[in-house]
Amino acid sequence: MTKARSVRPAIMILAVYFLSTWAGAAAVQAQGPVPDITISCQQPQPIDVYPGATRTTIIDCTLDNPTVHQVKVNVQIQSGSLAAAGPASMTVGSQSDVSFQVVARADLRMPEGSQIISITAEVVQANGVTYVGTPTTYKVLAVIRQFSRLRVASEVAFLQLRPKVDYMLTFDVYNDGNAMDRFNVGVENYGELNDEGFQLSIPLVSVEIESMAPAEKIYVQMRTPKNQGWTDKYFSLMFKATSEYSVRTEGIPNYQIQTMTIYIRGVYLPGFELLGTMMITTLAAAAIAGRYRDDEDDDSGELRELDARLF
Repeated sequence: MTKARSVRPAIMILAVYFLSTWAGAAAVQAQGPVPDITISCQQPQPIDVYPGATRTTIIDCTLDNPTVHQVKVNVQIQSGSLAAAGPASMTVGSQSDVSFQVVARADLRMPEGSQIISITAEVVQANGVTYVGTPTTYKVLAVIRQFSRLRVASEVAFLQLRPKVDYMLTFDVYNDGNAMDRFNVGVENYGELNDEGFQLSIPLVSVEIESMAPAEKIYVQMRTPKNQGWTDKYFSLMFKATSEYSVRTEGIPNYQIQTMTIYIRGVYLPGFELLGTMMITTLAAAAIAGRYRDDEDDDSGELRELDARLF
């Protein structure tokens, strides 16, 4: 009996709550059509994510209330990998509309691509009375724009070589952009070096590199000049890499140049290599012959007096 008396007040409180809620909803419905809201948004501008860019875009949206009720609307934003901010709730008068903005922000160097941003509006009050409405969602596409960025490096910055020497130069090309790019490579001052007697060859004239991947090695085959006589001169070799995307899309070629200093010092005489080879061969033959004579003297059986200068 005691338990029944303690439960009865709780039941009465719940009954009063539900009756008041029903009465409020009935009063709202008695004023006309069911409270409702529609939402529409404009597609945002692409987002630039290169170093120094704002990395943001603005989405302009409008809430439209076609009913006779003044409504309070909650707004929720889902933006995937992007950070987004906008109003949490807004009040829209009867048969009125309200504009608002959502700001989306991307990470620095975010990979090229797109993100779907969903903006949901839901009526939670009508004429000051709690109301459970049906959510409505509008989706926009935020595009992450590609940008080009590259670095070029060499294993050495200075070389000293003799005339008519073959040497393999190595350069590193890095793709610091946010998407795969193709890079055209070459020697910027090829004609100048060719006139000086250099022979240059690049087996690979372009290469595709993934974003932020390890460096791609580019090899330049070089033969130093064979100008007759003495050479003592400095030369500069300018290795150049250019982003193909920048040329095709950005309108301004994005390139980097790595300069290498080459010091040629030595003498070159036509036929000198053959003469040197003959001299080395002659000296080797003489050494072998002398050793052979010493071996014959040792085999004679006679004792030889040791040279005191050895001790």
